[in-house]
Amino acid sequence: MGKITFMGAGSTVFAKNVIGDSMCCEALRDFEFALYDIDPERLEESYIMVTALNKNINDNRAKISKYLGVPQRKDALRGADFVVDAIQVGLYDPCTIIDFEVPKKYGLRQTIADTLGIGGIFRSLRTIPVLHDFAEDMAEVCPNAWFLNYTNPMATLAGYMQRYTPIKTVGLCHSVQVCADTLLNGVGMTDVKRPLKQKIAGINHMAWLLELQDADGNDLLPEAHRRAIEILEQYPKGHGDLVRYEYIRRLGYYCTESSEHNAEYNNLFIKSKYPELIERYNIPLDEYPRRCVNQIAGWKSAKEHYLAGDISHSRTHEYASYIMESMVTNTPYRIGGNVLNKGLITNLPAEACVEVPCLVDNAGIQPTVVGRLPLQCAAMNMTNINVQLLTIEAAVTRKKEAVYQAAMLDPHTSSELSIDDIVAMCDDLFEAHKDWLPQYN
Repeated sequence: MGKITFMGAGSTVFAKNVIGDSMCCEALRDFEFALYDIDPERLEESYIMVTALNKNINDNRAKISKYLGVPQRKDALRGADFVVDAIQVGLYDPCTIIDFEVPKKYGLRQTIADTLGIGGIFRSLRTIPVLHDFAEDMAEVCPNAWFLNYTNPMATLAGYMQRYTPIKTVGLCHSVQVCADTLLNGVGMTDVKRPLKQKIAGINHMAWLLELQDADGNDLLPEAHRRAIEILEQYPKGHGDLVRYEYIRRLGYYCTESSEHNAEYNNLFIKSKYPELIERYNIPLDEYPRRCVNQIAGWKSAKEHYLAGDISHSRTHEYASYIMESMVTNTPYRIGGNVLNKGLITNLPAEACVEVPCLVDNAGIQPTVVGRLPLQCAAMNMTNINVQLLTIEAAVTRKKEAVYQAAMLDPHTSSELSIDDIVAMCDDLFEAHKDWLPQYN
């Protein structure tokens, strides 16, 4: 019997998906599932939920254990084969609220703020020290475990783990799995022959759909692109994917993550000087806080059913259980993984964390060499990579100057604010987040 440790088990719905997926897999059903969190109430709720799940779909075959707080962290990790990371340092309240409200005082608006931009920078600075501690404990009590990171900002967190710790790490995001279907469904191409053949590469949340064929090898991209541009030129109210359709028109390629995310990854769409762009591209400012409020309300409504044992599960498309199954059974499986760029994408930096096709089996995760991205796609990625690398540098050196530089080079932040305002905003965020950040100099 093996062991899977879930860090941030208070993320109950996501814990349900990953652990439920694993219980749907014969090779993982007898594993121990160790739940770890720093919040006793949320940990207990997840423990009750997972125990009910084990009974309802797994004939109580798994061992379920729970561990609370830093004093029990090593025990949670001890002997683990896989560690799934889904933490949120500082939670929605207060830290996510701070990430939105402080920049707003300077006139800087955001949509999601969990990956790039000033919100992504400070989320990274809060989270990397916690991952550092995880890595130190893992090196001591489960040095051969795989660290499956789902926490955002993906590129900075996975990139930090891959460059500065000995822990085997891959970053996982479901946007790769749904990218092609989202494009095809959005443009009305739902009757294509499957399975699809695709090639996706770039960075997390901005990897590019470079190739897409149907089961007979027909190239689907020309027609999908034509239809997307046709829709875009009408600027339909309420359509949620116009930013990515604009990518197709101007850059020639569709990317993995949603338009509300990508609207804040560049200097093109959220501009106080051109407020009409918000309506034109249907950009949902302050979207992530709304989602957080709705998710909290949704959990409260579902909580009683889950805690009463009224719970079932069908395997989802999340990569985690398939990766673990593949490594345990030596059954090859293909994923889109976030890994260190060791010659994989030749026109992006070696230090970057890139998202590329990877083969998984009992030898681990073997990334695929992609070669060069189209120049315009690599250039867009670089505007994000610059911020990611400087943010990691800031977290490692604890120098405020590197934080200022990351913010100054962030495309959206720098297109809206002066240098002086950027520095002042960062200082305000340091003060507001002081209980969640280490000392910077």
